[in-house]
Amino acid sequence: MPLRHVFLVLLVSLASVLEAAETDIVVDTAERYVRLQTQGIPGKVQITMGLLDVSRLPPCSAHEAFSPQGSRLSGKSHVGVRCLGPNIWSVLVPVQISITGNYVTTSRPLAAGQAITVGDLTVLTGDLSTLPTGVVTDPMGAIGKTVRNSLGAGQPLRNDQLLAPLVIRQGQTVRVISQGTGFAVSAEGKAMNNAAAGQLTQIRMSSGQTVSGIARADGSVEISF
Repeated sequence: MPLRHVFLVLLVSLASVLEAAETDIVVDTAERYVRLQTQGIPGKVQITMGLLDVSRLPPCSAHEAFSPQGSRLSGKSHVGVRCLGPNIWSVLVPVQISITGNYVTTSRPLAAGQAITVGDLTVLTGDLSTLPTGVVTDPMGAIGKTVRNSLGAGQPLRNDQLLAPLVIRQGQTVRVISQGTGFAVSAEGKAMNNAAAGQLTQIRMSSGQTVSGIARADGSVEISF
């Protein structure tokens, strides 16, 4: 084989090696990002990276992964990888993220406003990435709450379908506890709105002053200074 042909073959081979290396770097950058972002998610996470063609991309020495606007790290999705230098470009790397774990469904029909009990729920195991966003994974997070709308049996339960039980109702007399460094003062007032534990509520004191505080599970209101 003529020397010129040998040289051309070597150039083609070198280009192929460099392209494969660049592809590996881009995909590895995306995969590391996905693994980092999915740490702590309940259930078993399985990540499958898709194919990527970087043959037309200029060389890059520094990569950074990011989440494209509107994407979510579950099911079929994409992870962005941008080049920080010496050239500036970005690509989307396809990824399939399966999350196997427990989720909660209704075991029987529930009426709007009904308080949820243990017998109303069933825990199943499946791919969470195929379920609606915000699906309840721990039944203890739903028991005692009420449903916003009527639900049929066998429906996956979402957090946005639940209402925390009210601990304060408008017009009721409540104890207001004012706390600060080295002191705590208690007084009574009338609640001006309904509130669940942890929510902000307004109280009209006997002096006529209106104060705002956080509703506590015992039905009192805490004001911190």
